[in-house]
Amino acid sequence: MTLLGYTVLPEEEGTRLDSFIRERTSADCECDPVSRSAAAGLCEGGHVFVGGAAAGKKTLLRAGDRVTVELPDPVPDSLEPEDIPLDVVYEDSDLIVINKPSGMVVHPSPGHARGTLCAALLYHCGDSLSGIGGVGRPGIVHRIDKDTSGLLVAAKNDMAHASLSAQIKEHSCRRTYSALLVGNPVDDSGTVDLPIGRNPSDRKKMAVVKDGREAVTHWRVLRRYSGYCAAECALETGRTHQIRVHMSHIGHPVLGDPLYGGDRNRFCAAHPKLADGQFLHAGKLEFTHPRTGERMAFTCPEPANMLEAERLLGSL
Repeated sequence: MTLLGYTVLPEEEGTRLDSFIRERTSADCECDPVSRSAAAGLCEGGHVFVGGAAAGKKTLLRAGDRVTVELPDPVPDSLEPEDIPLDVVYEDSDLIVINKPSGMVVHPSPGHARGTLCAALLYHCGDSLSGIGGVGRPGIVHRIDKDTSGLLVAAKNDMAHASLSAQIKEHSCRRTYSALLVGNPVDDSGTVDLPIGRNPSDRKKMAVVKDGREAVTHWRVLRRYSGYCAAECALETGRTHQIRVHMSHIGHPVLGDPLYGGDRNRFCAAHPKLADGQFLHAGKLEFTHPRTGERMAFTCPEPANMLEAERLLGSL
């Protein structure tokens, strides 16, 4: 990672942050110019700081402000296949359904160039993956977080990719998660309908924000324990970290979640090795087959660490 630092001059006061980065890097002979759109992306990704605090692209600068820009190491513009075992739930000539393990990143990103699901899919499927997602994301229609396990569908051709993407957009592709939550909601079920966007004070996190994108999560309690519960969360939309943000916002973060407060409790303190990441599993996936029109539904069991956690919760 490369760090750039600039001090805002009096004549630059009132300049938008993304424009400032573009102008300064264009005049900086020691780094490559950063376009305004790329600067906006760096802001959204939590890589730009004003006075030490993460700042958004629309921030208006004042004379004397210190602007720091993190330039992440570049992601390779080509992806090499890797012989990584895959848990294939279903496969045909149009698509493949995978049970992704916790700890695996879906596509390459700064700091995660190798060991991704994309690289494993390239090895398994060869050239038969859709190219709509770009060189670094072959076949990828939707994602699940690195430390979330469960079902994910990838497309083997552009026809399948377009159809599956449309189903996600129209909410006809149903994705349901199992989750262990901190606390016990008063009600047995409910819906969180609150917009999600980048956290204004921590750009590496998401949050419920007024000007965020529409986000709807339906939840219901399956089993209750002393201070915790097992729940089912169904996505109507698919925003980044949606279930984690929504459940934390209503006071019941996903157990073990280090970003949204789910790791600050007696269970995680007593079982630090087991509670290494959020207990969240994409256990159900339903969609219409792009070619046949058949409605398809898949399920996969919770991983061993989640089953063990629930066993321990039951003994509290």
